[in-house]
Order: sequence, then structure tokens, then C-alpha cells
Amino acid sequence: MTSTAELPPVLDGFTRTRFAAYGKERDLYRIGSGPAVIVISEIPGITPKVAEFARRVASIGCTAVVPHLFGTPGADPTAGYALKVITGACISREFSAIALGRTSPVTVWLRALARAEHEKCGGPGVGVVGMCFTGGFALAMMVDEVVLAPVLSQPSLPFALGAKRRRDLGVSDEDLARVRQRCETENICVLGLRFTGDRMVPSERFTRLKQELGDKFVAVEIDSSEGNPDGYRKMAHSVLTEDLRDVEGSATRDALEQVLALFSSKLIG
Repeated sequence: MTSTAELPPVLDGFTRTRFAAYGKERDLYRIGSGPAVIVISEIPGITPKVAEFARRVASIGCTAVVPHLFGTPGADPTAGYALKVITGACISREFSAIALGRTSPVTVWLRALARAEHEKCGGPGVGVVGMCFTGGFALAMMVDEVVLAPVLSQPSLPFALGAKRRRDLGVSDEDLARVRQRCETENICVLGLRFTGDRMVPSERFTRLKQELGDKFVAVEIDSSEGNPDGYRKMAHSVLTEDLRDVEGSATRDALEQVLALFSSKLIG
């Protein structure tokens, strides 16, 4: 079902549809045509820069599908607004913000969405990119065979409180075993992005991914130390959106192009 209600200006060019599965119905914002890429927004939601990233995905010949999981679509990510959204998300049973070795329940709904979009949009499979709070969801969605191009952009769950959580990947042991199996037998690579100084995405998490997946995990770690050549702030976090320096030769622009190249090679060929 397509909504005819007016969208905020920052979502110009998108259409709004609805998708229901497992008793949950949510809005989707979509743009483009071709194989589907599920763009799972970061906290606080579908911001102007998340929408701009979705447009970049559409520009390579894919359908960018952005589910509305939290926040107000199109709103700017002010500090107060982000705090309000993350507080609500943390107490929701759909998101595992603290628990060790647990897959967030919302990923079951997202897998159903990926299957539906694969059927609708065609192509060999579906791409997924999660960001920040949702970064690890792309890994959990690999349980489903339709996901061929997973991207973990600054995966922040579970919150890095203590040594065990710093290494935790936000998926159950069973789901992780399935991810390993697919990487080994289907030649699927997992792309991970983080800034080196980002305390919300500790280096131990990427080390664990490398240990579990070997050379099927490709880590892109962008220098955000003091005096770094691109001038990224010490607390830089959002590789593809808020902290993207969209100029040729910058490390974040290179990371963006690497993400788009992955979607192009796996989904368009």
C-alpha cells in the first residue's frame, strides 16, 4: 500500500509504503529501482543525511528501502531529540542494548522485509546496511539467504560496558554460526566501518569479527586521532552520514564508495 500523504521536504523523491510481518506494521520510505538495499537508520531515525545516503544507493541502480523504526522521519539529529529517541529504544523489547550474545528481536521483522523486497525488486539478493544502534542488525540478517551484501557501519550494540560487551557482536551463538557458514560456503564478505577513536564501537568488536569470519570480514577503520589528515573530530562516529566528508580522496568518501561498490558487485554484477 502506497501512502499519498505529503512527505517532509528532506524526503522529496521518496514514496511511503507499509509493510507488516509478525504482528508489526511499519512505514517504509523507498527510492530508486533495481535490487533492494535495506537501509536501517541510526539513532535518532531517518535524518536528512540518512535520506541522502539512501539517494546514493538508488543512484547506482538499486532500490533503497528505509524502514521507520524510531524517531520522526526527516527530523534533524539534535542532541535533545537523539537522547529522547535512544531512551525509548533502550527500553523497547525489540532492541537488545545490553544483553550479551543476544540477537535483537526486531531483526526477525527485518528479515521478513528483506525477503519481501527481494521478491518485489528481483535481482540475485538483497543488500543491508545498519548504522550505529542498528549496525549489527546487518550481521543478524545474514541468517537469511537472501542477504548477499551486509554492511556494519559503526555497530554500537550491545553498549560497550565492560570487556565482554566490547567484544560482543549483538547476535546469538546460533545466528553467528549460521553467518560463519554462509561466509565459508557462499563467498559472502561482511564490510565493517568505524572511526579509530569511536568508543561506542571499540576495536575489540572488529577484532572479534576478524577472528570469527577471517578474511570474509573487511574492516575499514578511519583515522580520527588528533591531527588526522582529513580533520575528523575526535568523537567522529557516523561514517556514512553525519561525519561523512563528501570530497574526493577523503577516507569517509572512500568508505562510501566501497559500500556502493559492494552493493553494485553483489546485486547488479
